[in-house]
Amino acid sequence: MPYVRHWLRNSLLLFASAIALGLVAAHTKVIQPHDLDLDRTIQTNTRTGWLNTTMELISYCASPVAGVVILAIWCGYLLFVRRRPITASAVFLVVAVGWNSTQLAKAIVARPRPPREFMLDPEIGSNSFPSGHTAFTVAVAVAVFFLFRESRHRRTVVVCGVLAVLLVAFSRMYVGAHYPTDTFGSVLIAGSAIFFITGVWHAWLLPNLERLPVLGGLLGRFGLAEERAALAAAERGGEYGDQYGQYGHHDQYGQYPAAGQGHGRPASGGRHRKHAGR
Repeated sequence: MPYVRHWLRNSLLLFASAIALGLVAAHTKVIQPHDLDLDRTIQTNTRTGWLNTTMELISYCASPVAGVVILAIWCGYLLFVRRRPITASAVFLVVAVGWNSTQLAKAIVARPRPPREFMLDPEIGSNSFPSGHTAFTVAVAVAVFFLFRESRHRRTVVVCGVLAVLLVAFSRMYVGAHYPTDTFGSVLIAGSAIFFITGVWHAWLLPNLERLPVLGGLLGRFGLAEERAALAAAERGGEYGDQYGQYGHHDQYGQYPAAGQGHGRPASGGRHRKHAGR
């Protein structure tokens, strides 16, 4: 994953903005009537039999059960088939942290769900703000972008990711499970969590993967040393881009040092400045 400057400040600002939005939406009349009106407009003007089924299916694809399955298959493929434990760990953290950060916001904001009589499939889960389904989609889209951000497919990934987030957000309003501000708040909350985990990754996790209890041994058995060596070789102008071409440029997960310089800290110089803000 990339190194992001000012990751802690950016994370805190986004999180505070999202919580402020949620509290205003949940506990004042400034936003709530407009939220409800937009929900009703979507549900009144667009609901049909086939679209009901489609939106429920899209919503289910980003549900907690489906999300766990998708994440397990994705990370399992990267670890056990591709033998890329650093990549698998980065993907898992981005998706899991970005997705589950919504639980903290839900507890703080405590916004009730929209009225049940307008729901296609009444929700019995947690509070409304923010949308966990939308946050999961945001986190997946960002993780895919991190993998492809230096490849020729970068723009396609961005467009597809934005469309996926918009589609899932619309489906959650369509089925009556969320207000519009719930879905927008999910983007802010997931973004804040991902900013945070990129900083923790480079500052502590990446240099210490081998030392993690139990997990370090598992990663070691599936090519941790080899992937570190490939990244270090790439930093010296090696062939990492040819080995892992489908995932783009060799520094897609941040700036990795050459052998002997210590792992996980961003490299200095112009190339670091170029990529740090991405």
